[in-house]
Amino acid sequence: MRDNEWAHRALACLVALAMGITAGALLCGQRPEAVSALAQESQANLFALPTPTADHTPEPVFRITVLESQTQAQAKRVLIYHTHTYEAYQQDPQDPYEETETWRTADNAYNVVRVGEELAGLLRGLGMEVVHDVTAFEPPTLSDAYARSLDMLERRREAGETYDLYIDLHRDAYIESQAGPNAVSVGDGEAARLMLLIGRGEGQTAQGFDQRPDWEANLSIAQAITDALNAQASGLCRDVAVKSGRYNQHVAVGCVLIEVGNNRNTLSQALAAMPYLADAIDQALHP
Repeated sequence: MRDNEWAHRALACLVALAMGITAGALLCGQRPEAVSALAQESQANLFALPTPTADHTPEPVFRITVLESQTQAQAKRVLIYHTHTYEAYQQDPQDPYEETETWRTADNAYNVVRVGEELAGLLRGLGMEVVHDVTAFEPPTLSDAYARSLDMLERRREAGETYDLYIDLHRDAYIESQAGPNAVSVGDGEAARLMLLIGRGEGQTAQGFDQRPDWEANLSIAQAITDALNAQASGLCRDVAVKSGRYNQHVAVGCVLIEVGNNRNTLSQALAAMPYLADAIDQALHP
């Protein structure tokens, strides 16, 4: 065998493509038809070196095939929005916010939008694709905020957007009769308790709500998130609340409403609960 043929067959290297792209496989000294057959059999990435021509001069031709990133193909998509956008937490005398009315503010650094941004960042860190819609749906009147958030959801659906989870993130209202503590100990601090709410969409036809959600499918997701939260910190999440309203959850399977604490919790307590919620969502979406 001539020297250049030995050199051709001895040439070997390992190709590692950048993060997020499937690694390629290297074949050396194979004829083109053998390379093609193996590619069809394994469906792997191939880097094939050419065989010499009759005059022993290798043809400068390379064949590289890269498969689509598995990470990108499997990334879960989450939409976070806030029908009651101005819901805020207990005032901190050292860092007060300007109220639009009691327990509410248009300042997104202090209201529930700030909590949503924290959750969005954590979910992105777990590899999810997250859209955080910070539109203020409360103005001009709070009573028809759900109609405006529904318009947003329908526009996204008409544009072809789909998500594995649709989260309407809220802050609950404190009631004196509520059971259990208002926060739980986590690490060196306290986290606001959470609750997921699912609507059956019953009794609403008189108001024109002829479409009802697949509430049992939504309930299954809400229960999985609740269980994962309480497995991390006992009592962190209250029982899932199932109510007769619709809460725009007819738009798609995977719609949930999440209450993060109440007006007797601080913003820091609400933020402290977000790493646990992000982890629970990750577990629920990747069973």
